[in-house]
Amino acid sequence: MASIDIRSVRKLYGKTLAVRGIDLSVEPGEFVVILGPSGCGKSTLLRMIAGLEDISSGEILIGGAVVNDVDPARRGCAMVFQNYALYPHMTVAQNIGYALKVAGNPRKERDERVERIAKTLGLELYLDRKPNELSGGQRQRVAMGRAMVRQPSIFLFDEPLSNLDAKLRIQMRLEIKSLHRELKTTSVFVTHDQVEAMTLADKLVVMRDGKIEQVGSPSEVYRRPQSQFVASFLGSPPMNFLPAVVNASGRACVAGDIVTWPGQIFDLPENTRIEVAFRPAAAQLSQDFDGTNVLPFHYEMVEDLGSELHLYGSVAGTRVAVALPQETAIPPRPLGITVPTDAVHAFISENGRRVEPRLENTPPNRSLGAEQCRETSLSYI
Repeated sequence: MASIDIRSVRKLYGKTLAVRGIDLSVEPGEFVVILGPSGCGKSTLLRMIAGLEDISSGEILIGGAVVNDVDPARRGCAMVFQNYALYPHMTVAQNIGYALKVAGNPRKERDERVERIAKTLGLELYLDRKPNELSGGQRQRVAMGRAMVRQPSIFLFDEPLSNLDAKLRIQMRLEIKSLHRELKTTSVFVTHDQVEAMTLADKLVVMRDGKIEQVGSPSEVYRRPQSQFVASFLGSPPMNFLPAVVNASGRACVAGDIVTWPGQIFDLPENTRIEVAFRPAAAQLSQDFDGTNVLPFHYEMVEDLGSELHLYGSVAGTRVAVALPQETAIPPRPLGITVPTDAVHAFISENGRRVEPRLENTPPNRSLGAEQCRETSLSYI
């Protein structure tokens, strides 16, 4: 096992800045998932760790040693690619053991290690087959076996499950997680799939436009997103956002007159624009419009997914989704929704940073001026 330390790493392609000063630490034996949309720089960062891309500035350390100028073959990393990259004319055994053959390992040692890896991956019955005789999942396991046979200190996965169908993706996620628990090898896994990220990661890194938006455990990132981008990227259906304005009393008003969660006070300048947000699963239906915290909900469509119901509609002209248990009986219109105060998030509209309200009758937070709202990374609920 080895640690990885990334310090102020930048990558330029001509005048285009693809990676913008990344700082990240990966502990020995940790499974880190880098999540983000296409073009955010996550694969470029992985390739720089592997040595397949030069670093424009900054440092990458593996096991405490700077490896900026170290040849990829000497970094102790093994990479699993999206396209498998198997040799079509070789058998499974030959593909897995090829790196050992090139390194000059004795035939007996090669065979023993290949058999051991094949057994671990459930490939012992396929050692004499060619890649075109295998399923997609089997080929991906061969690609993993080729990486494992080298006994690397670090595994690097570049969207390895993207070419598999939904059922195989689930199966391979379980196998990768099981292998990591067994081998405890430091691993960095790049993906744009939030389900893969949430299920595999010890530490989740969310990237956007070449920068890290947030680092934390999957639970922390999901439950306490530090930016509107992170909040909207994780979750299906995605988080709901209601445009609001802070009034003179510090309360958030939607559509000018709907006061949301009157017990919450925002210590922000009057007329500051914010986004009040909540997860679809946090909302509950209500017909008690005399109560507090009830938002008028005009629903238009219901999706029955078997395990739960998704209701799609609007609140004050803004599209909103509500996720409910499958057995929920939907009452007749008019309907409202309620959301517990502790399930509410808020973000400054101008910069997307999270802002923390306080409860009424508690001491005020430090007042934030307009300039501070733009520049300060705000604390979270």
